[in-house]
Amino acid sequence: MKRFTLRRLGQWGSRFWGSFFGAIAFYTCIPIPIRWALEFRWVARWAPLIGLLIGAILGIVDSGLQQLGVPILTRSAVIVVSWIALTGGLHLDGVMDTADGLAVQDRQRRLEVMADSATGAFGAMAGTAILLLKTAALTDLETYRGVALMASAGWGRWGQVVAIAFYPYLKPTGKGAFHKEAIRIPQDILSVGFFLLLGVCGLPLLYGTAWGLSLSIVVGGSAIALLTGAYFNRKLGGHTGDTYGAVVEWTESLFLCLLTSFFH
Repeated sequence: MKRFTLRRLGQWGSRFWGSFFGAIAFYTCIPIPIRWALEFRWVARWAPLIGLLIGAILGIVDSGLQQLGVPILTRSAVIVVSWIALTGGLHLDGVMDTADGLAVQDRQRRLEVMADSATGAFGAMAGTAILLLKTAALTDLETYRGVALMASAGWGRWGQVVAIAFYPYLKPTGKGAFHKEAIRIPQDILSVGFFLLLGVCGLPLLYGTAWGLSLSIVVGGSAIALLTGAYFNRKLGGHTGDTYGAVVEWTESLFLCLLTSFFH
């Protein structure tokens, strides 16, 4: 049995914070000092929490724009552009590469097409569809916009963690391979970020909203996240780093569209 020492506690704390800030640096464009000894191997376990952070930042920006009297359509467009800027388009790039791959009828060539950095017609259309869906859905969401942004970004990244955990990775190496190697089941599925995400989905209860609405948000968000990952697995026989990004973006977009039927 290993003895508990202050040195071991310090090493654990260094790995813990190195992994957390590594996740921020990996999933966002928020500047993190290099001297902080960032650890990237276990960043996937933080993904839902990083999603909530991204959504909270966007919610604050949206609230500031509202105070300035910016119309809702313009606000929504600015938020979507800010969303891309905050994440560096990391997942949107995966959407476009995945769409180009799925457009190929020969399943053996799909991964080759997805690995090509050039964006084809189907990739451009998929990226445009994502941006249109997000902008339109946010424009229709006049209330609970902050909750919607946090929940959508959170469920998108939770769906990514599920895809990493349960489906095979299709490449021996690649930008998503280290996620698969480091994932833990079930603790990374039922992480702190996941339970905080459930709490965010329950925020409408503070305004006297019925339990059924919050329950619908949880069920709808988790269902979309699970089904999106399952869809790409069915089409490709597994996942790649590109499809991980596609799971995030499509879950976010479809979830926001679902919310328009709840909050309007």
